[in-house]
Parts: sequence; C-alpha cells; structure tokens
Amino acid sequence: MFANNFILKVLIFSMNFEEKNRKLIEELKREGIKDKKVLDAIKNIPRHLFVKKEHLDEAYGNYPLPIDHEATISQPYTIAFMLENLELKKGQKVLELGTGSGWNASLIAYIIYPGKVYTTEINPELVKFAKENIKKVKLKNIEVIQAKGIGYKTASPYDRIIVTAASRDIPKELIEQLKDNGVMLIPVGEYTQKVIKIKKIRDKIKTEDLGDFMFVPLK
Repeated sequence: MFANNFILKVLIFSMNFEEKNRKLIEELKREGIKDKKVLDAIKNIPRHLFVKKEHLDEAYGNYPLPIDHEATISQPYTIAFMLENLELKKGQKVLELGTGSGWNASLIAYIIYPGKVYTTEINPELVKFAKENIKKVKLKNIEVIQAKGIGYKTASPYDRIIVTAASRDIPKELIEQLKDNGVMLIPVGEYTQKVIKIKKIRDKIKTEDLGDFMFVPLK
C-alpha cells in the first residue's frame, strides 16, 4: 500500500509540473512569443529540473529565481524573447556567456541539435550545478566551460552569441568571436539594461535596441 501511495504521489507531482508548464507556455504566447521552436524547447526542457529544491513550487512562475552566488535562472519570458530574436537554426554553433542553471543552454541545444552550444560560467560551483542539471535532460551537444576571460576563443567563430548577464558595453572580444552574418544578443547598461541585437556583416556591426530588461551584472 505504501509503495502504491508513493507512486501515486510521484505521478501527481509530475502531472502538476506538466500542467504548470502548459500554462506558462500559454502565458508566453499571450505575451507575444510566436517562435514554435522556442515554445517546443520550453515544453520539452522542464524548468523545474534547473531550479533549487526550495523553489520547486515556483519553477513555472514567469519570473527569475535565485540559484546561489548572486545568480538567477532568468524569467521565462526574457529567455523566450531573447531566443526568438537570436534566430536559431539547426546545426549552428552557439556561445553563451553566463551558464547559471544550464536551462538556457539546454533550450538552445534542443533547438539547434545537432549543432553545439559552448557555455561559460565564472563560478566553479555553478559550473557543477549546471552540469548536473544538464545530465537530467540527457543533452550531449553542450560543453560547459569555467570562464577564464571574455567568451571562448578556442571554439570561435560562432554563428550566434548570447550573453545572459549585463555588460557596461559591447565587448570587442565577442565581436571578434562572431562569424560574418552572425547574430549576438547582449544586455547593455549598469542599473537598467537594454537588450542589444548585433548583426555582423562584412566585419561591420549593425545594432538594434530590443527594449529594457533587468539582468545580474556580467562578471
């Protein structure tokens, strides 16, 4: 009887997450997210696998959650908006700065498979946390790197670069690591930030302001 009750509780727990995820996706659609690839990734890469245990009940809230070391798992709308504007395609090579929980890298990896995601994180404990989370979704096309500088020159150039923490300016090093016709998204600003979309065309850059957001500082 105990075993049956335990299995039933696990199934209900899982069903609750599935329903909450469905409601989150509907909310994202109402807020203007249209890219089916992004919505499918959010459906299939469960956010509750990337949050701290104490925040499981909030895993599908449309707001950021703390994950230690002054880092957060970003608001789902913010991530969906950025990925929609990153113009992701299958087979691309993508660099992410700021691995955090590993959720964003996993969404990207799901969308671009069999392409590859390189994601960098400065904090060794968060590197371990992200690797453990990524194992849960069994994605093999992600490499988590403990950061030792700006970007990851070793595997450059990249089709796409996404920065998930706020920079005071646009680092020249990242422009150099972006392929021609590549796209980069980066939040720029000190107290409030604007997400800037950058397209590199024949070594010249074209920028577009995508609006105001809030991010933790890039370290």
